[in-house]
Amino acid sequence: MYITGITDEDFVNYKIPSLFISTATCSFKCDKECGRKICQNSELAHIEPIYAEDDWIISRYLQNPITHAIVFGGLEPLDQMFGTCELIIRLRERGCNDDVVIYTGYNKEEVWDKLKQFFWSNRFQRTNLIIKWGRFIPDQQPHFDEVLGVNLASDNQYAERIF
Repeated sequence: MYITGITDEDFVNYKIPSLFISTATCSFKCDKECGRKICQNSELAHIEPIYAEDDWIISRYLQNPITHAIVFGGLEPLDQMFGTCELIIRLRERGCNDDVVIYTGYNKEEVWDKLKQFFWSNRFQRTNLIIKWGRFIPDQQPHFDEVLGVNLASDNQYAERIF
C-alpha cells in the first residue's frame, strides 16, 4: 500500500501502544463539505508517497514487543480500501489478532456495505477491527471516546468495534 509515513510506537491515537500508518490519499471531503481548508493532515498530501509491502509492515509490527495494535490514519485509509483491508487480512493470516484501528472521515453509511462485503468475502468475520467514523467539523469541543481511549475533535465522530 502507499503510505506517507510510519511510526513504530505511537501512544496518541489509541489507548494502547500502536504502530501508526499514515496513508497517502484523500479526497478532502471534510474541506469540501465545510467550504474551506480545515484538514489537520493536509500537509501529508505534499509528501511523496512510498510503496510499502504488506509483509514488510507486518514483520516490522510483529518484531516490536512494545506495540499491540495497528492504527491507520493520516489522510484517508478507506480511499485505499483494498490496500488497507489486504494488509489486515495478511496480518490475520500470520496469526495476529491484535486490534486494528482505522481513522476515517467517512460516515458509516457511505462505506459500510463495501467494507462489510470485503471482510465477509474473505472469511474474516472476526478481525478485532475498530473504526473511527465521521468527518472533522471545526469549532466543536473535543469529547472522550471510550472505545479509542482518546479525545475526538467533533461531536459527530465516534469509534466502534466492528468485528
